[in-house]
Amino acid sequence: MALIQVNFLSKSLMRTVPIQVILPVDKLTFPGMPQRMETPPRDASAAGRACIERNASHLAGAEEKPFKTLYLLHGIFGNYTDWVSGTNIQRWAEEKNLAVVMPSGENAFYVDRPAENNFYGEFIGQELVEITRKMFPLSRKREDTFIAGLSMGGYGALRNGLKYHETFGCIAGLSSAMIADGIEKRTDDTPVFIESRSFAESIFGNLDELAESDKNPAFLAKKLAKEGAGIPAIYLTCGTSDSLLEPNRKFVKLLESLDIPVTYVEGEGAHEWDFWNRSIKKVLDWLPLEEDAMGINSGNVGSV
Repeated sequence: MALIQVNFLSKSLMRTVPIQVILPVDKLTFPGMPQRMETPPRDASAAGRACIERNASHLAGAEEKPFKTLYLLHGIFGNYTDWVSGTNIQRWAEEKNLAVVMPSGENAFYVDRPAENNFYGEFIGQELVEITRKMFPLSRKREDTFIAGLSMGGYGALRNGLKYHETFGCIAGLSSAMIADGIEKRTDDTPVFIESRSFAESIFGNLDELAESDKNPAFLAKKLAKEGAGIPAIYLTCGTSDSLLEPNRKFVKLLESLDIPVTYVEGEGAHEWDFWNRSIKKVLDWLPLEEDAMGINSGNVGSV
């Protein structure tokens, strides 16, 4: 598994930014190991079976397919290293032949902040996808491009996955910080700065306008449903001991009321890495990925 750190000049953020990329390009195959190939369906015609088998016979010398890609967002106080440090995402991505791109979002909820020239939404939904496709062998297909995140990153994944719904085929939110509802009632009478009105205003601007803006995933869901737009497949999960459980349940009910398909899973756990580690494995199992990626990686892990 190649674990790559990249620094590049972001036009959306007007500064050099780091990202970490998991790229499963270095798995080993030895003589005698089975090759992955298509199996002709039983009801295929003789000509169809011959075509598939002929193509499969050239698999070893064929050009590698571009990787399906997951853009994976961290939570508040985190950075681009969080997911590799806190979960087994590197090993599971290897097993699924999945590229994973992990940016840093500071504490900005991955939304645009024009007054500071910090266009985080544009960075995630457009620039990051475009530049990583130039740098690495990533699929350019919507159905192969996914976005997910935890807590603040779950909010960012939902907001940007819906806003840039023509780019992403699937969205996953883990313990998503669905804080837009009622945020206008916040005050500064709190010792926790991330729960203060001042912090919220620094991120979202006028809090009285947030509910009906494209910074709010609920607003975007209603807008896309009304327009009949192609909405990405959505997976949401939250721990039963998490303080964000009820806001997530409420968002799921909204999606269901709009006839937007959603897979929702609750499980034992709180707002912590053990839950997210279990949950990201379930997300990868839910995504349309390869079931059995051939090859061996470091530690002799893989199909042999």
